[in-house]
Amino acid sequence: MSKGFYKLSLKSRIHILYILLTFLCISATGGFAYNFAAKVIEQNALQLKQTMLNKTVQTLDESMRHMIVASYSLMMSETYSRVMTDVRNKDGSRFYTDLSLMQTPFAQLKQIEPAVDSVLLATPIGDFYSTQDALMGDSSFRQLYGKDMEDRSWNVRWISGHEDGIFQGEKQVVTLLVRPLRNSITNSYNLSDVYLIVNFSEDYFNHIIRENLLDDQIRLFLVNQHGQSILPGVSPAPTDFSTTAFLEDFGRQQQGAFSYHNDEDEQLVNHARLNLDENWSLVAVQSKGNLLGEMREIRWLILVIMIVCMIIALMFSSLLTRLLLSPLNKLYRIIQRVENNDLDARFTSKYEDEVSVIGYRFNRMMGQIENLIEENTISEQERLRYEIKALQAQINPHFLYNTLNTILWKSQFGQSEQVGEMIVSLSLLFKLGLNNGQEMTSLKQELNHVEQYMLLQQQCYEDMFTYTIQMDEAVQDALLPKIMLQPLVENSILHGFKNLERPCHIDIEAMITGNDLKISVSDNGHGLDADVMNQTLEQPLQKHASYALYNIYSRLRLNYGDEASMSFESTPDVRTTVMITIPFHGEEGL
Repeated sequence: MSKGFYKLSLKSRIHILYILLTFLCISATGGFAYNFAAKVIEQNALQLKQTMLNKTVQTLDESMRHMIVASYSLMMSETYSRVMTDVRNKDGSRFYTDLSLMQTPFAQLKQIEPAVDSVLLATPIGDFYSTQDALMGDSSFRQLYGKDMEDRSWNVRWISGHEDGIFQGEKQVVTLLVRPLRNSITNSYNLSDVYLIVNFSEDYFNHIIRENLLDDQIRLFLVNQHGQSILPGVSPAPTDFSTTAFLEDFGRQQQGAFSYHNDEDEQLVNHARLNLDENWSLVAVQSKGNLLGEMREIRWLILVIMIVCMIIALMFSSLLTRLLLSPLNKLYRIIQRVENNDLDARFTSKYEDEVSVIGYRFNRMMGQIENLIEENTISEQERLRYEIKALQAQINPHFLYNTLNTILWKSQFGQSEQVGEMIVSLSLLFKLGLNNGQEMTSLKQELNHVEQYMLLQQQCYEDMFTYTIQMDEAVQDALLPKIMLQPLVENSILHGFKNLERPCHIDIEAMITGNDLKISVSDNGHGLDADVMNQTLEQPLQKHASYALYNIYSRLRLNYGDEASMSFESTPDVRTTVMITIPFHGEEGL
C-alpha cells in the first residue's frame, strides 16, 4: 500500500489528507461566527454612540450660542452704552455711578442665562462687576488673560475650565471672553481695551453633556485638540488622550470613530467637533471588553470546541507535515543551498509525484548550469589571453622596427657607444618582459622595464622628452602583472608629444595609500578627454580606440576583480595622468 501511495499524485494525496482536516472547520466556523457577531455589535454600538454624540454636540452648540447671544444682549443695553461713553471719554469720575448702573444688566444676564456664575466688564477706567460677587485682591483680568488679549483676531473666545482667578470662592468655571460690538452709540472701535468676561459653571456644561447619555458604560469627555480636558474639575480626561497614537486618529476628521489600546483594554472611541469652537471636541469612550461582555459565554463555548479540535489536530499534525510537505521542504532546502553558491546540491526523493518530477528536472538544470559556467569561464579566460597576446603582438613589432632602425642609423654614423647602450637596453627590455615565463613581476622590475623602454625611445626621438621615476621602497617587491606601464608611456610618446616643439616630460610615481598601491604615469602633452576615457573602459574591445589601454584594464580586472581600478585625469597641455590602483596588504600580500 505504501508503494501505491508514493505513486499517487500530490493532488490525490492532498485530497486524501484533507478528509482528516474537515473537522477543523468546526473551530473555524465558530470563530468566524463569534468575530462576525462581535463586529456587528461593535459597529452598531459605534453608530448609536455617534448619533448620541452628534445630538449632544448640537445641544452644546446651541447652549453656547445662547450664552454668547446673552452676553451680547448686555452690550446692547442702554446702560452699557452710557457707561461706554464714559470709558471712551476716559472719565473715571463717574465710576461708582456707572458701577451702580451696571448692576441691573448683570442681574438681567444671570436671569437670562442661569449657567452664569460671575461677570466682569474690564475697562481702562476700572472693572465693573456684580456687587454680590467678591473680587480676589491679588489677581486681575489682565494677569490671567494677557496672552489672549495680545491676539487681536477674535471677537469671542472660550477658555477651558479652570479655577476662577478673579472672584473668590474657588469655583471651577468655563470662561467666555467677548470684545465689544460696534454700534452707533458706543463706537466700539475706540474701545479696543474693553472686555466682557463671563464665567459659566463647569457643572452646567457637564450636565448638558450627560443629559443624553444612554449607557453608564459610556464615558463622555469634552477635550481640546491636544486631548486635554475642557472640564478638568468635573470630568478630567484620561492621560492616554494626549498620546501620539490617540491624537493621530483623533485629529483626522471633524467626527468619526476609531479604536486604541490603553493599559487595560481596547477602547472604542467616537468624537465630534463643536461648531462654535473647532478646538473643542466631545469624545465618547467605551471599553470593548464591556461592550462584548454578553458574548463571553459564547466565546467560552467556542473556545472549548476549538481546544478539543486542536487536540485532535495535534495527533495528526506530525504525520500530515511529514507526508505532505516533506518533498517540498527538501526541494526548498536544496534551493537555499544553491542560493548560497553550493552548486553541487541535488534533489532526491522516494516519491514519484509532481514535486519529485520538478526536483529531478531541477537537478538536470543545475547540471547544465554547471557545464555552462565551466565552459563560459574557460572561454572567457581563453578570450582574454588571446586578446592580450594579440595586443602585445601589435605593440612589439612596431617598437622593435623603430629601435633596430635607430641602431642601424647610429652605427652607420659611427655612434658605437650609443649603439652599445641601445643594445643593452633592448636586451634588458626583452629579458624583463619575458620574466622567466611568469605573468606576475615585481614593481621594481616593472619600473626597470619601462625605464629601459624610455631610454630606447630617447635614442629614437632625441631631445623629445625627459623622465623621472619615483618609488616608495616599501613596495618595491609588490607583485603586479608584467608590462603594465610600457603601453602607457608609449601612448604619451606617440600621441601626447606628437608635433610638440616645447620640452616634454614623463613622470612615473609609485606609492602606498592606505591598503592600495597607486601607480601614476603623467605627461605634459596634448592631453585627452578624461571623462570619455573613464566611461569607455567598461565597453567591449571592438569599441575602444586604444587597444593598449583596454589590454591593461582587462588584465587588472582579470587578476584583481573589482579591487583594482584605472582612471584618467587631464588638463590639456598641462598634465595628463593615468592612475592604476591595485590592492596592497603589506609583505604578506606581496
